[in-house]
Amino acid sequence: MRSADGLVIGLDTSTVAVVGVAVDGRPVAERAAPDRMRHAEQLIGLVEAACANAGIDPRDPGRPRLIVAGVGPGPFTGLRVGIVTARTLGLALGVEVRGICSLDVIAAQVVETVRTDTEFVVATDARRREVYWARYDAAGRRCGGPEVGSPDAVPRLPCYGPATAVYPDRLVTAGPELGLSGRTLAAVGPGLPDAGLEPLYLRRPDAAVPSRPKSVLATTRRPS
Repeated sequence: MRSADGLVIGLDTSTVAVVGVAVDGRPVAERAAPDRMRHAEQLIGLVEAACANAGIDPRDPGRPRLIVAGVGPGPFTGLRVGIVTARTLGLALGVEVRGICSLDVIAAQVVETVRTDTEFVVATDARRREVYWARYDAAGRRCGGPEVGSPDAVPRLPCYGPATAVYPDRLVTAGPELGLSGRTLAAVGPGLPDAGLEPLYLRRPDAAVPSRPKSVLATTRRPS
């Protein structure tokens, strides 16, 4: 498991914009903005506010640092904002950037707060009457997914995450809604499985490039 020594900044935009700060594995600050449509305008301000609240200057070269970015699953625009911001910060500060599955963070919260002894599911709202979900063992290790689909296709296991508030009659709601915590993201993110820095869209883009352009000119036939 990767060491969490030093300063860790966590960013996630798979749902709302969330930022957390941890030092030596101990969460010290978090900030979140509930507006899901303004990630680009909010994220850097959240990072600055969380670091200021923790009394930390992220430019301080005195200790090891890491930026942890949630890569989804989530909507196209939100994920792009979060990952691009994390990469830009990493480049500016000379800090390593590591991507993790956002659902894994909520699973870690389930293990920490609920202390379940059975397999469970984490689900978030994917809109279009669908959910993003993944399956976990009792220790919070992912054993299925992530996937996107109808709430009715989710395994009939205890379910946690924001989707339980959206589909309470179609998911096996087992406890608190549990939105993604910035504090948990920063504290446990370094030890979660590396998911790379490619966004987990899980859906095909709505817009597609035509495979062959159509001619707008009338076809001229040669006389036989």
